[in-house]
Amino acid sequence: MERHQVALYVAGLALGLAVGLAVPELAHPAELAIHPVLAVLLYTTFLGIPLSRLGQAFTNWRFLGTLTVLNFVIVPAIVWLLSRIVAHDQVLLVGVLFVLLTPCIDYVIVFSGLAGGDEERLLAAAPLLMLAQMLLLPLYLWLFVGGEFVRSVEFWPFAEAFALIIALPLIAAALTQIFATRSRLGQRAESAAMGAMVPLMVLTLAVVVTSQVAAVGQQLSSLLLAAPVYAIFVVIMVPAGILAGRAAGLDVPGIRAVAFSGVTRNSLVVLPLVLALPPAYDLAPLVVVMQTLIELVAMVVLVELIPRIVPEQA
Repeated sequence: MERHQVALYVAGLALGLAVGLAVPELAHPAELAIHPVLAVLLYTTFLGIPLSRLGQAFTNWRFLGTLTVLNFVIVPAIVWLLSRIVAHDQVLLVGVLFVLLTPCIDYVIVFSGLAGGDEERLLAAAPLLMLAQMLLLPLYLWLFVGGEFVRSVEFWPFAEAFALIIALPLIAAALTQIFATRSRLGQRAESAAMGAMVPLMVLTLAVVVTSQVAAVGQQLSSLLLAAPVYAIFVVIMVPAGILAGRAAGLDVPGIRAVAFSGVTRNSLVVLPLVLALPPAYDLAPLVVVMQTLIELVAMVVLVELIPRIVPEQA
């Protein structure tokens, strides 16, 4: 399955697309399943990371500094320029800003690891990225949209998502690793969970697409203007992330991880925030969802592409 993982991920996307369009009634149950499925996926990812070495990743200030500058200095400047495409429509603008200004802290670890990126350092950076976006997103929204809009936003889903999707799977993985060192049964459980990585990723892709594709299809004409913004963002951020990693003197796994962090956004975490906006912004959640669909396709491509752009001998 690992040898054919990209083909399997494309199959997962296609399955979600087919099911979501054929049976739109499944959208709500699939949406409820996103966070549990994602938590299990992250649990298996964390099992493959020697958590006893995680403390060393926290001390890599060059990597953490590169991620911080890329995501909170370079990305906002790029997003502001790209957002001019939809600046005439405040609903589209708000949706685009919410999703592109927030770096991913969950499945970026999985995709980066599949492409040979440094999972340990990305995991160590997750709390920093989460805290920074909680503090800086209101500032960026105030600068780009205005203070009155910022006062209508509640930011508690950030903390809730971090606890459910990152903290709990991380604790469970740590306990499993401890159990595995003391028991043959624990070793078998650890091996079985890690072997489930590829099918779990296929399931995650299928569930996310199933939950959202019908709603996007119904409003496609209104959302089409946001699609090129997301596509151009990916095209810009891949070389921007690679150049930032090389400028910082990072190794190959570090450069790959930085590139994925620059591209991947926190759509599944910010979606609850956007859903809580006033009724006038009822289209904004679908603007966020469209980014998710485009990004998932891009991630499947980048798992194959990034190792070729940043080869081991670089």
